[in-house]
Amino acid sequence: MKTVGTIFDLKRFTIHDGPGIRTTVFFKGCPLDCWWCHNPESRRSGVESVSVGPGKEGTPHKDHKTPLGREVISEEVFEQVARDILFYDNSGGGVTFSGGEPMFQIDFLGELLRRCRDEGIHTAVDTCGHAPSDDFRRILPFADLFLFDLKLINDGEHIVYTGVSNREILCNLKMLSESGGNIIIRIPMIPGITDTWENLKGIAEFLESIKSIRRISLLPYNKLGEDKRERYQMPGRLSPLDTQSNSELLERSDYLQSKGYEVQIGG
Repeated sequence: MKTVGTIFDLKRFTIHDGPGIRTTVFFKGCPLDCWWCHNPESRRSGVESVSVGPGKEGTPHKDHKTPLGREVISEEVFEQVARDILFYDNSGGGVTFSGGEPMFQIDFLGELLRRCRDEGIHTAVDTCGHAPSDDFRRILPFADLFLFDLKLINDGEHIVYTGVSNREILCNLKMLSESGGNIIIRIPMIPGITDTWENLKGIAEFLESIKSIRRISLLPYNKLGEDKRERYQMPGRLSPLDTQSNSELLERSDYLQSKGYEVQIGG
């Protein structure tokens, strides 16, 4: 079966999107509209054309249109993924489906997961969790790992900063855990928004009821989104932010470790 999907990037030899050496496939389209998104070009579904403006600090180049995203068939993507099976096997790696939000293209994702399972390729799904629970149940038998984002535990703040409620997200997380899903929680550390002590303590308290989840990754703020919004002339809602210091990240890591979690900074 050959299913058509839309991606905006495919990177080989990545080491930050799951264990070992991996290929990361970036799906286009996302149901969230996070203020800090580091891949703002992934937000809209389908192939689009955007203006590329002046370079940073006034570096001159001609204003022009550039396409974002491309349509591909699942077989084409799988063939690129399968090129590096030897590296996956030797490093404990595999393929990570990211975005955007891979669950937003469930048929395309499902076909790729099945192909990888048939060939023994380890799979990870990097998800915001906002998708129908039946879609998660559909792919659960084929996904070896879920990299599950928890951004804000307060529902009102989640609505403000992402455009959607977190209720479905939290329900899906519980369902995946109860169904035997292998899950690593990822918390994007957005200064003054998600990296606050109040938010981290709230997340820790919520996770106490989900005993099977013991791994958390703290993702330092990534300024890539600021650069992309400037390049693609996309509006921004946050002033430029600075990445947290090592001491700030370690303090938060130590707190979560004291609650019994295995914590990684980055990845």
